[in-house]
Amino acid sequence: MDISLKNVEYRYSADTPFERLAIQDVNIDISSGSYTAIIGHTGSGKSTVLQHLNALLKPTKGTVFIGNREIKAGRKEKNLKGIREKVGIVFQFPEHQLFEETVEKDICFGPLNFGVSETEAKKRANEAIKQVGLSEEILEKSPFDLSGGQMRRVAIAGVLAMEPECIVLDEPTAGLDPRGRKEIMDLFYKLHQERDLATVLVTHSMEDAARYADEIVIMHKGTVLQKGTPNEIFSDPERLLAHGLDVPDVVRFQLRIEKTFQTKFDRICLKEDELINMLAAFLKRRGAQ
Repeated sequence: MDISLKNVEYRYSADTPFERLAIQDVNIDISSGSYTAIIGHTGSGKSTVLQHLNALLKPTKGTVFIGNREIKAGRKEKNLKGIREKVGIVFQFPEHQLFEETVEKDICFGPLNFGVSETEAKKRANEAIKQVGLSEEILEKSPFDLSGGQMRRVAIAGVLAMEPECIVLDEPTAGLDPRGRKEIMDLFYKLHQERDLATVLVTHSMEDAARYADEIVIMHKGTVLQKGTPNEIFSDPERLLAHGLDVPDVVRFQLRIEKTFQTKFDRICLKEDELINMLAAFLKRRGAQ
């Protein structure tokens, strides 16, 4: 499923004394099967963009194309349920949305709400719980008897059970320790590859954006500051730092090395092993001189 935002503007509380411009002139293309990261400061417009991806918000100007649907400013839209079935959102702390008596009922809730039969919903729940790395036995347990990490995986399984074509991740590792964060991000990347999902990651983590995304979109003051591949985005780290944005730790370390040795490497490294190899080659050449 392809998603495109064309010249999109959104104003909260439009035509009231509390009107606030959140985003303007936003143009983003998300291709089927791609992995896009949207990064930026708090208040940059990331979350507002996110809610346009499955028509939770409708633009006050511009057009959003979601698959074969066109969501146009100023027009009443009907039958948005199908869009929300195809574009699943995993919000921050998704475990807070669990409410059913059992894990199985919680996972089945979405598919049943979209008209899937009970038999099919239970089949999907069984498949989804395995995909998030949990055993079938957990389906009969109360979600509130699980650990925090297990609850988050159950909530993710609930989104997967709707069999979306696009999955949107809103800071999905919030509150997790480094190990838990890596496990969840690796899980999403595996699902992205196995299901050929269009994946959109909204994050503050430059490391996650650099490691997983095909394309990065930088939001700044409600509009798109820059778009490009991770290599293109982080090849000019000074520009990001000038806008108060962070860079991955490995890039920051490379800048320190270059400053210490008063040199400039021929490219920016986004992975630790790349930087180690480049530094080793540099030191070897330096020692031979």
